[in-house]
Amino acid sequence: MLNITPFGWFHTAISLVSLFGGLYALLRYHDIRYATTLGKTYTWFTVATCLTSFFLMRTGKLSEAHGLTVLTLIVLAVAVLLGRNAVLGSWRHIASALAFTLTVYFHFIPGFTETLTRVPIGAPLVSGPQDPLLQKLVGGTFLVFLVGMALQVRALRRGRTTLAQPAT
Repeated sequence: MLNITPFGWFHTAISLVSLFGGLYALLRYHDIRYATTLGKTYTWFTVATCLTSFFLMRTGKLSEAHGLTVLTLIVLAVAVLLGRNAVLGSWRHIASALAFTLTVYFHFIPGFTETLTRVPIGAPLVSGPQDPLLQKLVGGTFLVFLVGMALQVRALRRGRTTLAQPAT
């Protein structure tokens, strides 16, 4: 159908759990915090998404997308470490929140690329990662995330976040 292997579907399913969990946390709480159940779910599903991506190679070798995977894992680790040491309202908490938000944005890059190079079936919307339409879409999404991150910082600095219950 879309030329996706069963393992590719598995990878897609866990990435969607991660993406929707991250988006929900950002929209509901303005923040992803590892100390919460939702934060842990987002983090570990993102790690699983990254790890499974190493086994998906169209060309049979590592690509630029795998570099984004490594960057995502690094930013995610920084977010978790900053969040563990943060006191509510400190600069570390804001840096942790922005790092988590950046990892949500990172989900969109391969998501757009893989989707738009496959649909519609037989006549995909983009030819590949260098396609101008895809680059505009990824760039526009980045601008949306920058605005969102600015609003997120403002909300966190004003203390207007509703925290999810910490995981026990």
